[in-house]
Amino acid sequence: MNTVTKRILIVGGGTAGWLTAALLAKQHGQSIEICLVESSDIPTVGVGEGTWPSMRTTLQKIGISESQFITECSATFKQASKFVDWISPANEYFHPFTQPAGYGKVDIAPYWESLSVAPTFCDSVTFQSHMCKMGLAPKNITHKEYETVANYGYHLDAGKFAVLLRNHSVNKLNVKHKVANITQVNQHPDGSISDVETDSAGRLEADFFIDCSGFSSLLLGQTLGVPFIAKNDILFNDTALAMHVPYKDKNDPIACHTISTAQTAGWIWDIGLQHRRGVGYVFSSKHQSLENAERILKNYVGPQAEDLVIRKIQFKTGHRACFWRHNCVAVGLSSGFLEPLEASALMLVETSANFIADQLPMTKAEMKPMEKRFNKVFTAKWRGVIDFLKLHYVLSERQEPFWKDNKKSSSIPETLQEMLMLWQNRVPSEYDFLQSYEAFNAASYQYVLYGGGFKTDFSLLSHTLTHKDRAKRQLEITLKTAQQMALRLPKHRELINQIKLQGFAKL
Repeated sequence: MNTVTKRILIVGGGTAGWLTAALLAKQHGQSIEICLVESSDIPTVGVGEGTWPSMRTTLQKIGISESQFITECSATFKQASKFVDWISPANEYFHPFTQPAGYGKVDIAPYWESLSVAPTFCDSVTFQSHMCKMGLAPKNITHKEYETVANYGYHLDAGKFAVLLRNHSVNKLNVKHKVANITQVNQHPDGSISDVETDSAGRLEADFFIDCSGFSSLLLGQTLGVPFIAKNDILFNDTALAMHVPYKDKNDPIACHTISTAQTAGWIWDIGLQHRRGVGYVFSSKHQSLENAERILKNYVGPQAEDLVIRKIQFKTGHRACFWRHNCVAVGLSSGFLEPLEASALMLVETSANFIADQLPMTKAEMKPMEKRFNKVFTAKWRGVIDFLKLHYVLSERQEPFWKDNKKSSSIPETLQEMLMLWQNRVPSEYDFLQSYEAFNAASYQYVLYGGGFKTDFSLLSHTLTHKDRAKRQLEITLKTAQQMALRLPKHRELINQIKLQGFAKL
């Protein structure tokens, strides 16, 4: 192993492998050789077709045109997640990407209910839920690439996205690409990885290895022996049934948000792409049979489901005990897996890849301290994601066994229990999330907490609530902004069609 990092080998493709390759090549490609080896025999899982707004920055960083991305990946805009029937039947709320009005200046969460400007927290504090209900796009065709009127991420076809990233990485960023099966992984005496042997590309040596091998976790799990820490005592779902649902008409509206609808033992995702919807049922096999789950999914989709293929995915919820060991770091499914709630899968891939590219150890001496730093950051990040996902279940008032089991204190992390205790008398604030690498901030917790019907008793702190008039003005401005957006912005599909015809102006 060189004392200076000169060669990086990424094992595995898919979104995790190719996004990591692109980010590394963009920042270090002039001085470091980057190679990705993947098997032609292993299909990508393609979990998670939703991104966070941070993906705009990432795509821009690696030099991919937004118009090209949207066209080639059948991508659409995502402005929020909508939760239907999670609290009780006929109940719904939004978790949008735009922060509440006044966020960071005056917290209007304590005032919204008493002011009765709108019936729900989200509708009161942001215009974005109104936009979603009206089917509006987050910008106009006259805006430049990656510019925003309302904050947005994307829905995308994961398979097409991986192809775009691969072609861009190889043709524009000079990433070397090998198609071969790995037959053996070899190690140095100190336990670090020295090289991998393949069936058709020979021996591939490197100074730094990135494990994007998927559930098999070939390098971190199998070779380096990092154990898997199960979290199915907190998040119960272990099976997903997925299908591709074509639109009945090419001009059918496209939802500008992920729709998540609670069922008896889990929830159904519904994601609108340009040419189809991605629909799937995530459930607990301990609480529901496969036959009943298939029936529920088909009932949701309707008569056309009879002609569609259902794909079954079984998964283990949890993550590796650490994510970086010696000269190897895992990204994507090789590091762990959580159900695809709140687009956490692609977010963790993206943040991991960005961290590695930004903090790449350039010498062997830097490897150990960077290993400690990465593991500290991502242990906290995974914990935060697990807490936030669990919050959605804890708030439910549904009476099926699955939902009642989710409310048992034995299944709720102590960190989340402490937060819920504090929020009985105060709103979630930045003081609850002092670490900059927390996955979800106070705004996200407010949207889910109060969207889910949580009641904070402000009586003990009523003497601190001195901004009622200011809050009322802010809420009124929010509703006026929503009305203005209806006049200024096109429907979602209308904008997508315009992008495919002419594209956005370049930045």
